[in-house]
Amino acid sequence: MNELEPAVVVTRELEPLIPNFLANRRRDLEALRAALAAADFPAVGEIGHRLKGVGASYGFDKISAIGRQIEIDARAQDHAAVASQVDAYAGHLARVRVAYG
Repeated sequence: MNELEPAVVVTRELEPLIPNFLANRRRDLEALRAALAAADFPAVGEIGHRLKGVGASYGFDKISAIGRQIEIDARAQDHAAVASQVDAYAGHLARVRVAYG
């Protein structure tokens, strides 16, 4: 069963920006997968760093937490750990719900 995650509550002021924000995060996922497949750990770390910053800016704390861990694991060049976080990120993007308030 594919359970939904708790809704991310975003301020109404950001509502027009969220569709593009999520589209950009899906592009980040594809870039992460490509960089990981190439064992390009500097690129993986840069994407993780970007996720860490942008997630919190929009209220997506889980994206920030995953990005932080990706950045740490990339610095250690731990392919398996990065792959696990990329899978967690993909799952989160697939299940995330947004509520506006």
